[in-house]
Amino acid sequence: MAFKEYKNLDYAAVADEVLNFWKENNIFDKSISSREGNPTFTFFEGPPSANGTPGIHHVMARTIKDIFCRYQTLKGKQVKRKGGWDTHGLPVELQVEKELGITKEDIGKSISVEEYNQKCRETVMKFTDQWNDLTNKMGYWVDLENPYVTYQTPYIESVWNLLKRLYDKGLLYKGYTIQPYSPAAGTGLSSHELNQPGCYRDVKDTSLTAQFEAIQNEASAFLFEKSAGAPVYLLAWTTTPWTLPSNSALTAGKNIDYVLVKTFNPYTYLPVHVVLAKDLVKNYFQAAAENGDFEAYVAAEKKPNAIPYQIAATFKGADIAGIEYKQLMPYVQPKNPAFRVILGDFVTTEDGTGIVHTAPTFGADDFRVAQQNNIPAIFVQDENGKDVPLVNRQGCFVQEVTDYALEPVKEAYLTEEEKEAAKIKQGRDKYLSVDERIAIQLKIENKAFNVQKFDHPYPHCWRTDKPVLYYPLDSWFIKTTAVKDKLIALNNTINWKPESTGTGRFGNWLENLVDWNLSRSRYWGTPLPIWRTEDGSEELCFGSVEDLVKALQDAIVSGKLTGEQQKGNEAFIAAVKAGEADLHRPYVDNIFVLSASGVVMARESDLIDVWFDSGAMPFAQWHYPFENQDIFKQSYPADFISEGVDQTRGWFFTLHAISAMVEDSVAFKNVVSTGLVLDKNGNKMSKRLGNAIDPFDTLSKYGADPTRWYMITNAQPWDNLKFDLAGITEVRNKFFGTLTNTYNFFALYANLDGFTPDNGVNSAHLTELDRWILSKLTSLVAEVDEAYGQYEPTKAGRAVQDFVCDHLSNWYVRLSRRRFWNPEDTNQGISADKAAAYQTLHTCLTTVAQLMSPIAPFYGDWLFKNLTGAESVHLTDFVKVNAAWRNEDLEGSMDMAQRICSLVHSIRKVHKLKVRQPLAQVLVPVLQESVREQIRKVEDLIKSEVNVKLVNYLDDASGVLSKKVKPNFKALGPKFGKDMKAVAEVITNMQPSDLAQIESAGSASLQGFEIALGDIEIVTEDMPGYLTASEAGLTIALDNTLTPELVQEGMAREFVNRIQNLRKDSGFDVVDKIAIVVEQGPAAWMESIQVFGTYIQQEVQALRISIEPSLSGEKSELVMDDISLYAQIQVVNE
Repeated sequence: MAFKEYKNLDYAAVADEVLNFWKENNIFDKSISSREGNPTFTFFEGPPSANGTPGIHHVMARTIKDIFCRYQTLKGKQVKRKGGWDTHGLPVELQVEKELGITKEDIGKSISVEEYNQKCRETVMKFTDQWNDLTNKMGYWVDLENPYVTYQTPYIESVWNLLKRLYDKGLLYKGYTIQPYSPAAGTGLSSHELNQPGCYRDVKDTSLTAQFEAIQNEASAFLFEKSAGAPVYLLAWTTTPWTLPSNSALTAGKNIDYVLVKTFNPYTYLPVHVVLAKDLVKNYFQAAAENGDFEAYVAAEKKPNAIPYQIAATFKGADIAGIEYKQLMPYVQPKNPAFRVILGDFVTTEDGTGIVHTAPTFGADDFRVAQQNNIPAIFVQDENGKDVPLVNRQGCFVQEVTDYALEPVKEAYLTEEEKEAAKIKQGRDKYLSVDERIAIQLKIENKAFNVQKFDHPYPHCWRTDKPVLYYPLDSWFIKTTAVKDKLIALNNTINWKPESTGTGRFGNWLENLVDWNLSRSRYWGTPLPIWRTEDGSEELCFGSVEDLVKALQDAIVSGKLTGEQQKGNEAFIAAVKAGEADLHRPYVDNIFVLSASGVVMARESDLIDVWFDSGAMPFAQWHYPFENQDIFKQSYPADFISEGVDQTRGWFFTLHAISAMVEDSVAFKNVVSTGLVLDKNGNKMSKRLGNAIDPFDTLSKYGADPTRWYMITNAQPWDNLKFDLAGITEVRNKFFGTLTNTYNFFALYANLDGFTPDNGVNSAHLTELDRWILSKLTSLVAEVDEAYGQYEPTKAGRAVQDFVCDHLSNWYVRLSRRRFWNPEDTNQGISADKAAAYQTLHTCLTTVAQLMSPIAPFYGDWLFKNLTGAESVHLTDFVKVNAAWRNEDLEGSMDMAQRICSLVHSIRKVHKLKVRQPLAQVLVPVLQESVREQIRKVEDLIKSEVNVKLVNYLDDASGVLSKKVKPNFKALGPKFGKDMKAVAEVITNMQPSDLAQIESAGSASLQGFEIALGDIEIVTEDMPGYLTASEAGLTIALDNTLTPELVQEGMAREFVNRIQNLRKDSGFDVVDKIAIVVEQGPAAWMESIQVFGTYIQQEVQALRISIEPSLSGEKSELVMDDISLYAQIQVVNE
């Protein structure tokens, strides 16, 4: 067969060409259909949202997914992989609101829910074409023709079925609790959403230690006795001063030691008695000021920083329980008695005052401890008469907080324009936040004891980047805590890559699990399929459209519905019959069912967490259990999934939790958690910073294969990748360039000789070099197979790269060049030796093409097809390890040869000895016969590679090498401890015979110490006429004496080099025969040309070479080191 030859290969063009071939010949479909009946391998696609454009990090993520599906296909598995789209949730809604210029509050007013959701439906698939285009161009094989879409009715029905199964198990419940709430998004958040990477951010907030004035009564009498009747204040610290108007209790620790301190307020300078934890006094007072001069402080015009104080009493937290205090900021009064000290188990003395400001509406611990002690929350009533907190759902104070009415409690909720307007309204040069102004107010009122800026991490919404509030919400929860042990046990069976994510980040998350907040107060998403009576006493959960329709029909027949309610039911039933049912709002909000007692029930208005949508995909992608039951059983659980580390508490968790709760099973057996793709400086990429990389430009310029290869081999998938385009260039030139050049070399000579690959390698004619490379190839196949099988793509890619660059190209091909073009048998056809070389190289290249194809699918296919003419490498079976080719002894010999050659090259480089200058010999001191035998096997290769005439073996008795021994203190210390100095002295005084014994036997017993080769450092010294080098226990000596014969041969080699360059520059074909005429020049050069004329003719394919006194016409200059020769060459046909 003829092998195509290429010049200046364009890797992006290769990808385009192969992609078109795949499409025209349905190669992806064939890779699945050709495995019909084989064992299956299941991959779950984590669905992207198509309302945003793909980035370069998606190339990385999808490459990881693609690699193992392609690998398993090569291993004979049938690998179906269904694509999908995540279409619900905040990302879509916020985008629509931005495009329409509205907020959540406008929905249902200026725009109907139906219109809004239709806009969401359109927007969510806005960039589908770009995603599909990227998928194709990067070579990611996934079924895009039949994707699952989370907003489609069949998908939602399956989600409802899962919720019904949880409901029937008693794992779904409604509760009123304090939950993370995003005012910017207008919805509550689940704990796993709040724990996405980057959600907790360091902020600088105003912290305030407030003075709560105790009321004098029986409970507080002991304090007022110690204060002599002077006012007593309870100190409590907060980093959220905006919650102080909602304070209704102070919480102390029962067994914590507290003190009553006589001192002064640092802002009003008024005398005060304050209560705080004994261990925290040091944080508020200077030790030197204890028992200081109170009168001097009062008299001082300028108050000193060190405020005098005196401990007036010490007591336990239990002693102050029940003490009442005056409301700090009395904007709204509670309905029931409040404002007293209670006890809580969460109080510590790590920071603050040891007394916790307790606002039940804005803290989970506050809410719990207040309920336990019958402390009411501070509420106002909305327009419907419902109790609501003093901060509304937009994150602003209600009207009743008159000094701050309708102001946002967080500065971050304001735009720069809004802050500017607020600054003018405040009449200040600088905008002051609510927290800052509350602090000023309390200072003036003698209610603040300490105010300062405080750095601390604070949670932010994962989609709006705005701070969250902890807010009282009616929410539906999944009781994940009830199955915590099961989740942990199942997680221990999953193969996590890296393992630390499974045991650490994910494992710790499960250990500290809380119930899953399922409710979302939004519009575009999967509605909660629960209908309830108005008083909440009865409810029904529906797990299928069929059951819902039956209930709607029963409600119609009952005659208990209003005309509007009946109309809604009838419209929905008609839509179901027509196959047009939409399970979104507002349609499901307009239908009604009856309770068991005959009461009309409406749907709970909440949607569900969008993460439940994506976690339900193993079931919902097949519309299970309503359809495809056999397919589901075959494809569950997944053998493999992969997403970014940010999904550890997102998709990974929801997949795991849902499967554990409904199927008592894992959802996936193996998972690769990928790191972040950062810019080359380690910064997060963003369009705003201008450091984002366009994936389409990258693929177009560099090609998909070099891009994928760079991403995979540069860093482990779970490590963060500092993405640098220069790295792709290096990979393209070094690896792909080397491999392409190796293929072109093969193709050139194989075409010249008419070589056609047969059925395999004929071992009878293999040289040692052939056997070595085939042994290395066999080791490579085993190593790559193991790496892919263990989800270690970086190891696989690097192994292939090292084999191609270090062994195949730089060693095997370079040392075998003469065999492919041997001037001695040019006219004799393909000799057995040449055939062995061709077949060996062809075998290596085809194997490499297959091994690299999971990472570089286009190039791997291109190379394989060029070599074999097969339809596609992706339709082949993974090459098997040929144990007969494995030769560890030969690999050891060749490794020794490579090390010797490397040392010789280093000597030549250091001493500027030209590589084309032959040298007489290299001396290798070898004391062990087995090592000597290893080197003998590859003597000819060594001589050829380093251009020496002989390889000679010697021991130290030859006198050529001089060795000195030094102690290796790094090894001696741990080994000999206190005897290290004594051992070092023994080593320093070691005799040559002692060293010889250690080198030959590996160790020797000297003066009672067992000294090993690793305990010493051997330093060689050059002897006259020799140059030496050592590395890792191997020492060689190079004879640098140049005889006239060696100099003359070196000159001939230089001449050959210049003629070869001239052939190339002249555009001659590799098979062209030439005649050379040299103009008379320096005698030494002319003599060298004459003596080595036959050698020169063989090397440059010259039929004759002659020397003339002078040349007429055009002649070429051959520049040597110190002179120039002139010659003419021409093609001859003889």
